Parts: sequence; C-alpha cells; structure tokens
Amino acid sequence: MLRIASLFVVFFGITAMTIAQGWTSLQSIGVLPTNTAEENRLHLQEAIDKMSPSGGVLYVEPAQGGYPMQGGIILRRNVTLLGAHGPTGRGTALPDRSGPTGSLFVIRDRENPFLTVESATQVKGIQFYYPEQTWQDGNRIIAYPPTICMATSQAVQGVTLSCLTFYGEYMAMDFRAKAPHICEQILFEHCYGYPLSGQFIAIDRCYDVPRILHCHVNPANMREFRRSFKREVIDAVVRNKTYTYWIDHTDNAQLMDLFTFGVYGGIYLGNETYGQLTNFNFDCVGIGIHKLGSQWKNRNWQIAQGSIIANVGENIEEVHPILIEGKGHTSLTNVESFSGDNGALTTLGASWDFITVRDEASVTLTACRMQGYKAANPIHVSDSARLQTIGCLNQDNQIIETK
Repeated sequence: MLRIASLFVVFFGITAMTIAQGWTSLQSIGVLPTNTAEENRLHLQEAIDKMSPSGGVLYVEPAQGGYPMQGGIILRRNVTLLGAHGPTGRGTALPDRSGPTGSLFVIRDRENPFLTVESATQVKGIQFYYPEQTWQDGNRIIAYPPTICMATSQAVQGVTLSCLTFYGEYMAMDFRAKAPHICEQILFEHCYGYPLSGQFIAIDRCYDVPRILHCHVNPANMREFRRSFKREVIDAVVRNKTYTYWIDHTDNAQLMDLFTFGVYGGIYLGNETYGQLTNFNFDCVGIGIHKLGSQWKNRNWQIAQGSIIANVGENIEEVHPILIEGKGHTSLTNVESFSGDNGALTTLGASWDFITVRDEASVTLTACRMQGYKAANPIHVSDSARLQTIGCLNQDNQIIETK
C-alpha cells in the first residue's frame, strides 16, 4: 500500500495525506454553485484570510456550470487556488454546450479585478468565464477590469500562474507595478484566452527574470460551447492598437512558445527591457514585434525561431512584422514572415515590409525568410541605424545583400 501511495504522489501529486495537510475544498467552506456571486466571494475571501498565515491549497472542486463569483478577491500570501484542468484551448462544455463547466469561476463583476495576488501565491488549473461578454457585436464589448492583477501597494514576488483559461475577458493578467513598488519572479505558463482589449499579459517593473511560457491567444477558444468570436468583434480588438504581450522595465525576460491571432500587436518590448524571445507565431497582426531601447549597455534582445503574419490595420504602410526603434542591439535568427487573407477578420492581405529600423538601433538578421510584403525592399533602415544580413532571402528567393 505504501508503494502504491508513493506512486500516486509521483504521478498525480494528490493523496489523502496531502489533502489532509493543507488542502481544503471550496464547497467545504461554503462556496457553492447555487450561491449568489457575493455569497461566494465572502466565503472565499474568509477562507483565504484564515489560510494565509500557515499556507495551503484551496481546491476548486469541479462543479457543473461552475461557481458564480463577484470580484475584488485578494489572494493572500502563501495561498494556492488549484483546479482540475490544464488549459482548455477550445473550452470545456456542459452537456447541452450552453457554457463551460468544471473548475470554473463565473464572473459577474464589472467594477473590480476578479483576483488580486500577493507574494508567494499560485493559481493553477482554473477557468474564468464572463458570460455577459459579447461574442458577436463589436460595439457591445464590455471593458472588464483585469481578471488577475498584482497588489499595487506592495512588492509582489514569487507568483505562479499556470494552466489557466479565460473566456470573454477584456484583459487577462496585469502585472504592471506602480512605482516605487516592483514585482519579481513572476511566472506565466500554459495560459489561454482571447482578451477583447487585445492585452493578455502586461508586465512592468519586474527586475528578476519574468517568464512568459507556452501561452496561446485565439478567438476560437470558446468553440466547444459555441461562442467563437465573430469577425466584427475581432476587428474591434484590432482597432484598439494594443499588444497581446507587453513588457517594460524588466531584466532578462524569458519569453518562449507564444502565440496570438487577430490583434494589432504581437509583443511590445519596451525601452527598459532586455531578454530572449524564442519559438513564437504572431498571426494576423499589424505589428508582430515592436522593440525599443533607451541605451546601448543592455537593451539588447535575442529573438529566434518564429513566424509572423502581419496583414491587418488601417494603412498598409504601417504594417510591419518587425519594428525596431531607439538604441540597443537586436539579433534575429530563423524568423520568417508571410502574409495573405484570412476570413476570420478584415485583412489587408500583405505587410509593407519585413523590418523597419529607426533611430540608432543595430540589428543582425540570420537565416530569415521574407514573404508577402508590398514595398520594393523588405528592409527599411534609418541613416543612423545599422543592419547586417546573413543568409536571408526575399520573396523572390534571392539572397539579400548585407546593408
């Protein structure tokens, strides 16, 4: 029996012993599918407050149709909210497919962020659903507050956000610290959604290695319960001119395996950032990567193994797979662009170029392939900038000479 229990711990991480040592079911504390959203909020907050001094896990027990919830919940230090799901890329579904189900919070609050996290917290395996959000009419988008944000009156450090799915959110996760406070060691991994502001994750003033890993933004993420976003809504998201992934004031950011579709911008790498971006696909965007830099010492990015389909916007001259401004160096390896039409949203069918470099930046392009642009030259570089190409091909499969 002992060996069986040990194997269960290794493969599943859950045993009767671990449940007894700090695990508490949501329903056991009075959070119920039949309660009002405000009743559930009060019970959940009371349980979090009591658990914080010693730490522990609140298990979001799967329930048919989920738990109605009011916002304004504070996840105190040392507490984990844990559900039963990995990211559900097309949604869970009730038997009649009228909505999602399982470890699910059904959010009714339009005024407050749903969850504000403090240090040493974890949220994992949970779905968040906004049933009142439109999925058909671009003029009726509800600008909900972020689903998850950081406490702004203190430093927030050591937060894990993993295996989360968002349905109908306006912005998923906001970790923009307010000076003089900072955030550090923030991990986002395996998170899926389609934010109707266009902003999925934002990080600011994170000075110890923020990580965004394996995240997927797609307007078909509610397909299982028949709520895939219509073209009018996706077009409205693009018009916001925001970025799915946005970071500034960060040290050595680690960004890997990122996807987005049907937004204005893929990723914004602000003036005060440096780090690595690898294995990505930014599909149906106006700008794929927008990199800035305030100085030469360490405002440098290494970017590799990705594709960008830039084909949306108001004016084709403003559509760039890659836009680099300011100072600092950018190395791009095995990055390709191509373009065309897509029936899911309104497109221009092409980008203007492959890369535009302004100001004083320096760039090295290695083994990059450039397709689907309208300009005579896929590369535009200001007189004060420097760019070198190594083994790169244009859309006529001709080698591009070093600039």
